[in-house]
Amino acid sequence: MHIDVLSAVPELLESPFSHSILKRAGDQGLLSINVIDLRKYGIGKYNQLDDYQYGGGAGMVMMAEPLARAIKELSHPKPFDEVIFLTPDGETLNQSIANELSLKGRILLICGHYKGIDQRIRDLYVTREISIGDYVLSGGELAAAVLVDAIGRLLPGAIGDGTSALEDSHQDGILAPPVYTRPEEFEGLKVPKILLSGDHKKIADWREEQAIRRTEERRPDLLDS
Repeated sequence: MHIDVLSAVPELLESPFSHSILKRAGDQGLLSINVIDLRKYGIGKYNQLDDYQYGGGAGMVMMAEPLARAIKELSHPKPFDEVIFLTPDGETLNQSIANELSLKGRILLICGHYKGIDQRIRDLYVTREISIGDYVLSGGELAAAVLVDAIGRLLPGAIGDGTSALEDSHQDGILAPPVYTRPEEFEGLKVPKILLSGDHKKIADWREEQAIRRTEERRPDLLDS
């Protein structure tokens, strides 16, 4: 998989893509991530990216021309499967979306700033708009990092144990059960006996029961849906 990220502040993404699972996926040739400085497509002597809103109002808007130039250039010779704009008014990211996107070959992410991007870019080029929650960030870079991480860890081989990602919260529509490791007793609390029994069927049943109970307590909306 290949992911291009268009950003006015590419430095913000240096660390998230250079460590842990995403780095390992890159080293194994499973995922390539290219962060592009949008300023190279800016207008005029100062590589302008933003301008005042038509109709007035506080806040600047990212201009259409730099974004269009970048998208057109990056789309050749092979077009993107998805051109995604990270925006608070997009569909809320969930595990199902991450699963779906992990099957794509080429994705372009657009990181917004200021009051957002010119609507015409959204109308002409963007194929999907995604939010990571009902709040506003200073820019789309952190949202892009979250999305790339959610996608990248799903690629076969990115995680040492391939079944691990399949047992995460939200993969089957419910939260994950509680987990334990050594020591067997810690500050008076013991590991549930069932997990020490060696009976894999009973352990699986216990985990499913605990996962449903946790979901009922913390996210009953997941069971409703």
